[in-house]
Amino acid sequence: MSGFDLDLFVIGGGSGGVRAGRLAASMGKRVAIAEEYRFGGTCVIRGCVPKKLFVYASQFPEHFEDSAGYGWSLGEARFDWQTLVANKDREIARLEGLYRKGLENAGAQIIEGRAVLIDPHTVRVGEKTFTAEKILIATGGRPNVHEALPGNEHCIFSNEAFDLEELPRSIAVEGGGYIAVEFANIFHGLGVETTLVYRGKEILSRFDGDLRHGLHEAMEAKGIRIICQDIFEKIEKREDARLDAHLMSGTTMTFDKIMLAIGRVPNTEGLGLAEAGVETGVKGEILVDDYSRTNVENIWAIGDVTDRVQLTPVAIHEAMCFIETAFKDNPTPVDHQDIATAVFSQPEIGTVGLSEEAAAERFDELEIYRASFRPMRHTLSGRQEKMIMKLVVDAASRRVVGAHILGPDAGEMAQLLGIAVKARLTKDDFDKTMAVHPSAAEELVTMYQPTYRVRNGERV
Repeated sequence: MSGFDLDLFVIGGGSGGVRAGRLAASMGKRVAIAEEYRFGGTCVIRGCVPKKLFVYASQFPEHFEDSAGYGWSLGEARFDWQTLVANKDREIARLEGLYRKGLENAGAQIIEGRAVLIDPHTVRVGEKTFTAEKILIATGGRPNVHEALPGNEHCIFSNEAFDLEELPRSIAVEGGGYIAVEFANIFHGLGVETTLVYRGKEILSRFDGDLRHGLHEAMEAKGIRIICQDIFEKIEKREDARLDAHLMSGTTMTFDKIMLAIGRVPNTEGLGLAEAGVETGVKGEILVDDYSRTNVENIWAIGDVTDRVQLTPVAIHEAMCFIETAFKDNPTPVDHQDIATAVFSQPEIGTVGLSEEAAAERFDELEIYRASFRPMRHTLSGRQEKMIMKLVVDAASRRVVGAHILGPDAGEMAQLLGIAVKARLTKDDFDKTMAVHPSAAEELVTMYQPTYRVRNGERV
């Protein structure tokens, strides 16, 4: 036994911290985990889970419309925001209970309160102090409140969007990342007049260009107003409680609510990192090596607080690598390559590997296989929305280095494509795979001829 109170002290009860704490405790390690709010972190409490539930809720108007082509006759549809929020809260409470139960069953000590580092081996929570041989920081991130924007105090952020007292009649969302795009679609689907404002030339930077353009067009066709290459310069509250948004272009627009979704920042303020000697980066992120170890040998960090890849499954994977390295004498670096991900927009995006643009910078020649078509589910409904499927192939090795989908169930398909891309399968492996018919996914294994090639960054 060491001279410390604990073998591991985990700061932060989100997905990564809970996974690490539970696994270490199940190994018989003396583990404590501190959380100042609710267990589950961003994902469960104010992120992935409630967002996906809201996505489902916002899709029903289109389902109702599409059902007519299949012979259904429906009465007047009515939506109650308070019912959705209450049911969402009930589900979150259930999931939080499961997180707690998992920790308790494994033998971890749960501490409710804000943990602060005193030195490399000592943590204070309230009036109590704990010493630990190893400390893991998993405090996540929070929305960037854009302090430089005059009137930012009148805006809401992703946290507040889940618990509005009532739906606004109109909303502007500033940002072009997946959070902004997803919420723009959610609000629009729930009947809110929605405007998306983004400083870049096209939404969803770093995603494949064809999918970015395709989603932009689909969103505008639904009635979402998208303004690119513009930003808010000032927000003013009117006497009627509505908000005037002054844009850089000189335009002034009025909305009931304005949501800022311009990125997230690591939760590192007031953690005592300086006292413990832990180095941070320009955004406050904790700097770590490939094994999630900080510059202080016994202190580690995982998840959004490191600002590497801000995705829940990544934090969980980093937690598992931490356990292998710290407690199983099996040093395991974190592999951040070829991470499958989804944007739960409408239509949604599923993607893994390199975009065409990124691959063109890495490989001398590419083969691009691309199909755009109306999926079978839209044929009787009359919906004109197109689906895009795209494979990016290194011409020299024939390896599929990127796979991208825009359309129904794209996220589900991306999970399976992630296995193929991660396994470094070739286009020949795709071609030898039998299709599932009739399905949209069969297009992935029936695109036999490249649509075009890319040489030296140019389509030919």
